[in-house]
Amino acid sequence: MNKYLIVFIVGIFVVGILTISSISDQFVDANSRKKIHFTQTITSIQDPGQGHESHQLALILSPSEGTIYDGSLTFTASEPVQKVVLHEINENDAKGQPTWTIDGKKIYALSLIEKETMSDSFEFTGAALALHSTNSQEFTTTVSVDGWIRGQPTEIIIQQINLEKEESSLLLSNTNVPVAIPMHKGIFNSDSVFYIITDSSNQELAEVITEKQDWKVELAPPLVNTPETALQLMFVFTNGITGDGIYGYQADVFSSTPIQESEYSSLNSVVEITWKKGQNKIIFESAEEILEAKEGGRIEFKETGNVINAPQIIWPDGQMMVRDDKEITDDSLYTGGQIIEINEEDMIVTFIAHRGWGPDGRTIYYIITDATPSGPAEMMGITYSPASAELLISPAAVDLFQFKNGIKGSGPMGFQPGIASAALGDENYSPIWRIYNVEWNNPGNAKILETKFDIDFFNKENLLTVSIARTMNSDHLVNCPFIDPFQ
Repeated sequence: MNKYLIVFIVGIFVVGILTISSISDQFVDANSRKKIHFTQTITSIQDPGQGHESHQLALILSPSEGTIYDGSLTFTASEPVQKVVLHEINENDAKGQPTWTIDGKKIYALSLIEKETMSDSFEFTGAALALHSTNSQEFTTTVSVDGWIRGQPTEIIIQQINLEKEESSLLLSNTNVPVAIPMHKGIFNSDSVFYIITDSSNQELAEVITEKQDWKVELAPPLVNTPETALQLMFVFTNGITGDGIYGYQADVFSSTPIQESEYSSLNSVVEITWKKGQNKIIFESAEEILEAKEGGRIEFKETGNVINAPQIIWPDGQMMVRDDKEITDDSLYTGGQIIEINEEDMIVTFIAHRGWGPDGRTIYYIITDATPSGPAEMMGITYSPASAELLISPAAVDLFQFKNGIKGSGPMGFQPGIASAALGDENYSPIWRIYNVEWNNPGNAKILETKFDIDFFNKENLLTVSIARTMNSDHLVNCPFIDPFQ
């Protein structure tokens, strides 16, 4: 094992919730006036202040005697919070004003901004800075601070402690969880196709399918920008013979499957088929039959412009890989398949949902269905979809950042989880991800990053390198629909 010298900051808070240690390496002046600039995600704890035991506190800048902070704070929080600024005073100066203390000996004047909000920016000057909630349930907040420390701390003791550890690592709960997704049954050249629907470019269509399958289809507006070369056709029926299709009529018909490797895409351009009056209605078994009926004037053929993400699970002469290892743990690897079980009787497929971060630090979960090039697809046990390469410069795809070194964790390359540039509910959310690699220039300087802002900041400081992933000398794109595994 390697020996690491850890600087342990012990302040006047007996609960040990100082954040000075996390920002001390960002001081840029050697004198009594020092610059601070950092972004951090904090989980609140029980407020240690007397009389605040049922409240929650997220301490951003810790008090230290003889020190004043001033600058600006921008934050977002998981619930409405109040902004707190403490001011160093002696006991005789309290004189009935609001105060805050842990032990009744060291007392601080308390500026508690009563208006509760989930996000804000404001200027501050004081001996400490925090966010506060009168709710007893913990909250999380992502904060960005830009300011100065003035004066010299007199009550912070720096102790050097030798600890033995192998490498820094990040442990998260529920890193990998199973998610059961309803399957639909369609048709390709008279054979059955089993598929799922996760995303739609159109809100109304998303709601229709959500109600039908009783599982939420997410809105992904950028999919409308998918180039035709990265689409296949999906024919859906608005009348005719009753069946299990999207609109309650015959099963949907596909123009290709993964066997037609160069033509297949999980992204489907939705074509609505309507029988004209007086026509003898039949069940279409192939795209060719539909096109013949169009030429014969028997049907109305409407290209809606809507795009849905409908990865195929089972197709004629093939299916997605099912994992041999059915036990899903926080340590489960990305290799060996993404599916735990395919249940054709109940029309359910169970995927592994992987945990990551959205652009603002929110937890997200995603499944993996197909990718290009073939190497990563084979490694993860998913469908190879070369048509995805057409999306490299398309606005239909968005960026996902994966880490090649640094903090050990549950990401696909064995380091910390990835960070997406969009999340569910964002206008730019898309399930198609353009993969970027993030690499620390000096892995010994690696920190846990949780937001897109973090990546941009450390990249600007030349502490890490961000580059588009090129595997097997090809651009790397992955279909990673974001889902709610707990719905």
